[in-house]
Amino acid sequence: MISIRIIALGKIKESYLQDGVAEYVKRLGAMCKLRIVELPDEKSPPDAAPAEIGRIKEVEGQRLVQALATDEYCIALDSAGTQLSSYKFAEKLARLPLDGHSRLAFCIGASYGISESALRRADFCLSFGSMTFPHQLMRLILLEQIYRAFKINRGEPYHK
Repeated sequence: MISIRIIALGKIKESYLQDGVAEYVKRLGAMCKLRIVELPDEKSPPDAAPAEIGRIKEVEGQRLVQALATDEYCIALDSAGTQLSSYKFAEKLARLPLDGHSRLAFCIGASYGISESALRRADFCLSFGSMTFPHQLMRLILLEQIYRAFKINRGEPYHK
């Protein structure tokens, strides 16, 4: 069975997002071994200077990299990454174990994104488009797409 870890910076505070995440974790329980790891994000002032933002991203990026196991295939979520349709994403998830990657880690950055050093550690950078989403919402969107991919790969219907 494929093992998936979602490594995310920051906690989800909104109950409606917590409920959505819990629902997809439950649904995915029969399809994969899933674990969500929350790492602390750095606090920053609302008017942070570019140098401070760079420092924050680097500290958070180090946390992400340190949380990864050496044998995990890392997929970083980044707006500059590769965009895939749901079907292409499903194909990628089905192909990875065949290529010897049965332990996957998806990395979600915090408010400022993922540092360059963390992106260099990634085996693949995935983009959900050029729009900006709150990182807490991104966790729910990612879980939904992973669930959809498993349904596609099993040939099972999915609600429209």
